[in-house]
Amino acid sequence: MTPSDRDAFLRETRIAKLAYLQAEGQPTIVPVWFEWDGSVARVFTSRTSPKAKRLAEDPRIALSVEEPVGVHERWVTIEGTVGISTEGTVGLIERLARRYYAPAQADEAIRSWTAHPDAFVTLTVTPTKIRSAR
Repeated sequence: MTPSDRDAFLRETRIAKLAYLQAEGQPTIVPVWFEWDGSVARVFTSRTSPKAKRLAEDPRIALSVEEPVGVHERWVTIEGTVGISTEGTVGLIERLARRYYAPAQADEAIRSWTAHPDAFVTLTVTPTKIRSAR
């Protein structure tokens, strides 16, 4: 994919697979909501989630995003490092809930999650390598 094709692909609403290494060294993958701004990817998660705890110790990360089965093959994999912060997390929660949920479900999720904003953090993935196929 060209860089502009890749950016357009990553700006579509898709589920990403977030990969990181567990403390014993084995890889693990979890599905996540994400947003791409053309430079970094952002995910929110519980401050106490296994991924947040582990990524605070080892910031190496990868995100993989692809087309579903039955659609012409296209995918993007972002390899890089993650930064963890609370800055902008409520806004990210609001944007992603509205992107991934229907309006009523988004409103309920936003009310629930933002009632305890300190419970969540933003994972900002800074790419060191981006690969793609189309």
